[in-house]
Amino acid sequence: MEENQPNEPGPVGETRDILPRDRQLRTPTYDYAYEKSMSHAEAKLFYQHHSNIPSTSPQAAGINPVHFPVPDEDDHPSLAGDIRDDGDTSGASRGMMNFASDSNAVTPELNAICHKIRGLLDLRSKYVGLSLQTLVGNPNNRRDWTIYPPPPEPAWGEDKETTKANEGSQAEQRRRKMGEDIGEDFDLSECMPLPGESDWVFKLDASSVYQVYENDKAASSGHPVVKTPSLRDFYMDLDAVLDVSTDGPAKSFSFKRLSYLEGKFQLYSLLNEYQEIADSKKVPHRDFYNVRKVDTHVHHSACMNQKHLLRFIKSKMKKSPDEVVLYRDGKHLTLKEVFESINLTAYDLSIDTLDMHAHTDSFHRFDKFNLKYNPVGESRLREIFLKTDNYIKGRYLAEITKEVMSDLESSKYQMVEWRISIYGRSIQEWDKLAAWVVDNKLFSPNVRWLVQVPRLYDVYKSSGMMENFEQVITNVFQPLFEVTRDPSSHPKLHIFLQRVIGFDSVDDESKAERRLYRKYPIPKEWNTKQNPPYTYWVYFMFANMASLNYWRQHRGFNTFVLRPHCGEAGDSDHLAVGFLCCHSISHGILLRKVPMLQYLFYLDQIGIAMSPLSNNALFLTYDKNPCAHFFRRGLNVSLSTDDPLQFAFTKEPLIEEYSVAAQIYKFSAVDMCELAKHSVEQCGFELSLKERWLGSNCSLAGVAGNNVAKSNVPDIREAFRHETLVGELALIERYSAQAAGDEVTAVGGYESPIPSILKPSPDSRTSREKSNRSMDSSTQSDTNEFKVPSVLTHLISRGEPDGLDSLDLPQSHTSASNDSGGFVCDNGPNTGGATTRPGALLEQKIFPGIVHERAQRGNVLGRGGPDQEEG
Repeated sequence: MEENQPNEPGPVGETRDILPRDRQLRTPTYDYAYEKSMSHAEAKLFYQHHSNIPSTSPQAAGINPVHFPVPDEDDHPSLAGDIRDDGDTSGASRGMMNFASDSNAVTPELNAICHKIRGLLDLRSKYVGLSLQTLVGNPNNRRDWTIYPPPPEPAWGEDKETTKANEGSQAEQRRRKMGEDIGEDFDLSECMPLPGESDWVFKLDASSVYQVYENDKAASSGHPVVKTPSLRDFYMDLDAVLDVSTDGPAKSFSFKRLSYLEGKFQLYSLLNEYQEIADSKKVPHRDFYNVRKVDTHVHHSACMNQKHLLRFIKSKMKKSPDEVVLYRDGKHLTLKEVFESINLTAYDLSIDTLDMHAHTDSFHRFDKFNLKYNPVGESRLREIFLKTDNYIKGRYLAEITKEVMSDLESSKYQMVEWRISIYGRSIQEWDKLAAWVVDNKLFSPNVRWLVQVPRLYDVYKSSGMMENFEQVITNVFQPLFEVTRDPSSHPKLHIFLQRVIGFDSVDDESKAERRLYRKYPIPKEWNTKQNPPYTYWVYFMFANMASLNYWRQHRGFNTFVLRPHCGEAGDSDHLAVGFLCCHSISHGILLRKVPMLQYLFYLDQIGIAMSPLSNNALFLTYDKNPCAHFFRRGLNVSLSTDDPLQFAFTKEPLIEEYSVAAQIYKFSAVDMCELAKHSVEQCGFELSLKERWLGSNCSLAGVAGNNVAKSNVPDIREAFRHETLVGELALIERYSAQAAGDEVTAVGGYESPIPSILKPSPDSRTSREKSNRSMDSSTQSDTNEFKVPSVLTHLISRGEPDGLDSLDLPQSHTSASNDSGGFVCDNGPNTGGATTRPGALLEQKIFPGIVHERAQRGNVLGRGGPDQEEG
């Protein structure tokens, strides 16, 4: 700014003798509204500047799951002219438009990285497919699967109409009001007769894995129906994952991609937050409180809060003081005598006396945290009130469980997946647990179960309970194979397993794992007091579960998944084995230190049940928890409570978890609903229930599978997530294909099927064939029909594309004819042109913010001429 000359008049109220530096200036104040409007305006200008690029589709208002180049920019208006005023559905995804890059400029290092990532995704697909941990691998996701006792009928909308067809079969079934008379709608006789005995046989092989055979002859010749990877093959595959995750260039690549994803979401939020709010307000009835939320990680023995447990203990002290509840030291003790032995009365009890909150003295002290399960620090009270196998056969725990079930049913929109323990100490544990559930009628439409196996072999060995590790495997899995062969051998176990989702592996992950062996012995020879490492435990759970699932699927029984505690502490090996062979994991906070594995979890959308309040008390303070970063980057995260007894203060622990996260991480209402939707997608409830909660097309990906009236997640958010993910996978597929010297077609030697949502219509295929015949031979060699990359196929439907047809899903989102010869998606993103040169596929920029020189010259669409086939 120019200074006033001495002879010029100065500002009002000042004399000419005062120099500019001595003039009094107004103190600036921070105007939040002005700053917000300016940042919003700058973001729009940035968006408009970068969106001045020719469209890749005649319908530019939609978002393409994959970017396809088109040859002639004169025939396609720019995105800036095509954007609708009523709702910017493209948002940041178009603002960060992907420029085609010159394949000659791509370094061999990038090709090698993408080839490794693609190989790891294929490796995981092999393990998960072998163990049938997929949507279509579980028979309980079929249309003919019946749930007993049946869930309550919907009260509103289309779901109420769809259930009228089943009223005839359910007219004679018992009905009860939700939240009252828990278990009264269950009758054991209704489950009879049980299925008959199978002709197949099973036996434990030399490597301590149960194998299933079609008959005795196949068993004697050693030809199982499913061949699981050997322990050696498993560790070789695990080493391959670890080698890539610790590779320097791969870590740098993953870190940049994750940073780009987070920045892209922040830009999207800035551009579309008001539109998302407007879309949410248009949805009738639905808000965060009445969208379905599933607590995907909560331990059953800590499912109640402290006040609830305290109230229950006091009521038992007043109503049943003379009831015999314990046998110890050769004599029977009543409840009154137990409390007299610890010098307490019902009046003395308080929250502080129970001392079960783990907030101050348990940080990095897992041993102290385990002691918090003992009320008043007394293990005998834990045995009486929090154990299923005790003198009173777990009756107190069953009663308080019913009270928690009643609270859940009254809230209607909260579901849980309780984790209950099978220790592997005795082969009768399964029958005792099943009898506890069935005899006490612990059945609720809001509850499913996971079985957790604590890694406590070293404790059993030290106490002389076991000779080797194979006994743990036998105690855990032999009853499951027996009941699969003949349900009548364990009738209550067969009924209980219909509500069991899968397996969990629990213990303190921070324990040091010393490798005593250069080559791990088989379980029969593992007879030392050293506990096997985490990866060893998970392998034998996976291998035996794979054989069991194949047999159960063959018989039409529900199958199981592996969802262990993983990545809370300890080594990165835990996360690597979680990626390799697990359906989803719990915690996963150590992914923040392993960017390559974090990127792999994003690419395959592996579920992560995170518990920030639990981590805050044990391993990681709340402000450092990566939950918010994972969510912004697009990882499949959900919120869970872990242990409400130790961490929660309110009657609704799951809502408390969401509310604290919303306050600390500044989550919007749409963010909260998206997290709730993730929890439903991760959970193991039957597909028929998920369709009732999220919509009939919930198994499809992107906008096609989103029902905003059910999930309260706007279509623009779902479209942004889907397009970003498919773009990342397209990038990996393209450069991995270049590294392998093949086209983007298939993985593992077979051509990947084109999902129905992206199948070209017959008319478009005919038009392309006619166009190809009119081209010269050199042009024909460059214009190959694009085939969906193999790593993309699981995105279009969350199960295998061909397998979903067996589920009899609605076909409202299938392909149709298009005059432009492109792929069509009804009510979903249009994919644009269908033919392109393999090297010209538009994808996400490798290094965000760098515009390729070809884009600066304006030739964004490549070297296509006017005669090139129109997409």
